[in-house]
Amino acid sequence: MLAGKGAFGFAGTSGNGKTTVLEKVIAHLILDGLTVSAIKHAHHGFDIDKPGKDSYRMREAGCGEVMLVGDQRWVLMREFREELAPDLDTLLLRMQPVDIVLVEGFRDSPIPKIEMYRPSHGKPPLWPDNPSVVAVASDERLDIGLPVFDLADSRRIADFVKACALP
Repeated sequence: MLAGKGAFGFAGTSGNGKTTVLEKVIAHLILDGLTVSAIKHAHHGFDIDKPGKDSYRMREAGCGEVMLVGDQRWVLMREFREELAPDLDTLLLRMQPVDIVLVEGFRDSPIPKIEMYRPSHGKPPLWPDNPSVVAVASDERLDIGLPVFDLADSRRIADFVKACALP
């Protein structure tokens, strides 16, 4: 799956409710019978591993990839010591095929996205300068020339996502 084919983004500055809206949209899409996966971009360094654990020690010893496997899930950790992080298309190609991949972050990627925007936070919106923002969800009424959804209306947002992401 390449970006833009079954992928739809959620963008906005920190604290605007991206994850809260996303989890409600996911629930609607699943109830609608769709298969859904997600990719989340973390701007700051993160580590799902714990110092002292075997997998952590293997990475620290120099492994480029370490896979953890349990009874109900697996995770593959890849280190970017000497290379740049992959772009969104590369990451999407690593995902299993599903109906929709929801992408949180990656605000500069060319996939269609909805911006979570709260004017009261005092931060500038992305939509005026980002042509891939195709709609805005806000806690205030906006007259901006794009579709605008109430942040609390996850059903309408899910329907919009389906209309944009599915063939």
